[in-house]
Amino acid sequence: MIYRGIDWAEKTHNVTLVDDSGQLLAKRHITDDTAGYRILLDLLAEYGDTEEPPIPVAIETSRGLLVAVLRTGKRQVFAINPMSAARYRDRHSVSRKKSDPGDALVLANILRTDMHAHRPLPADSDLGRAVAVLARAQQDATWNRQQISNQLRSLLREYYPSALAAVDPWRNGLCRREAHELLKAAPTPAKAARLTRAQLQAALKRAGRQRGIDAEAERLREVFRADWAHQPPLVEAALGKQMLAILVQLEAACTAADDLAEAVEETFPQHPDAEIILSFPGLGTQLGARVLAEIGDDRKRFADARGLKAYAGASPITRASGKKSSITRRWVKNDRLNHAGYLWAFAAITASPGAKTHYRRRRGDHGDWHAAAQRNLFNRMIGQLYHCLQHRTPFDEHTAYPTELAAAA
Repeated sequence: MIYRGIDWAEKTHNVTLVDDSGQLLAKRHITDDTAGYRILLDLLAEYGDTEEPPIPVAIETSRGLLVAVLRTGKRQVFAINPMSAARYRDRHSVSRKKSDPGDALVLANILRTDMHAHRPLPADSDLGRAVAVLARAQQDATWNRQQISNQLRSLLREYYPSALAAVDPWRNGLCRREAHELLKAAPTPAKAARLTRAQLQAALKRAGRQRGIDAEAERLREVFRADWAHQPPLVEAALGKQMLAILVQLEAACTAADDLAEAVEETFPQHPDAEIILSFPGLGTQLGARVLAEIGDDRKRFADARGLKAYAGASPITRASGKKSSITRRWVKNDRLNHAGYLWAFAAITASPGAKTHYRRRRGDHGDWHAAAQRNLFNRMIGQLYHCLQHRTPFDEHTAYPTELAAAA
């Protein structure tokens, strides 16, 4: 058996091959381009790499063109955590020396000694990986939009509270186009107080509003002309320029989030698992795509439902030492899947009678706090999802919550 370790970098990579006894067979320094990839594949073929028994690879990343080249065929690629690789390095040397060829040798020896303790990258389909890229990008764009919106809100509180009062009745307040047009027309409260009804109506029309323009313009005019505290004129003008700079970032973030959401709406329904995922209460296209992005479509990735629950951070963890024992929530988990699970459970409480009864039973009979009861509900639903995906069956309310539905009746 031959094992390969690759220490990757931005422009070049170090490749090392070892055998079962740990003997160094070959090492190369390749570039991150087509020529380098060809040298790498030729080196593998020289040492017996074929379609049926491909040489396993250890590398400290799961992304990039190099990983895409390595994942062709049936080859197993192990993405080793850099922290784990650093601990393995201490097994071979106590001098704390470090080099790129040495790191590649350490990675190869990790597979030689402990390949059973590490999991290869899942064999997800190309469509599943495409959904993962779009869903994660849309989630990042949503988080980025909210972060910039919070920055803008914090700045407006310093000098422009009337703007916050004006957008307060609107859903998604500062992220709406109406708010952006108003802040562009009046970046300071002094300018906002001088806006006429016609100017306010024009700003609302530029934002795409079609109904209730006159009434909304009158409300905004009253809010802006009310008695508010003001910063000194020079300071207020400077803060207005800072606000416009943040507003540009917020508009770009809103556009990116909306465009990526449309891409997810177009791509996710094409996946074979989409019908099963969308059959679950509380899961829509965006949230369902996020769940699929994290669990993938490789049915061999998780040995059982318990592994998926632990990966999602839904199942509790027991810490026992001597006479002390405690059961707590998991801190090491897939944060993206855990965040999607929180939203999923929250929506399922109102969308599913069985989920609602389960949640209330956890709150009442077991005395759980809201977060603990919601996490327990997510733990149950992620197990149901695993079962449905394995058996290719849609969600059924009476099968999922027979006891809860009987109690509710």
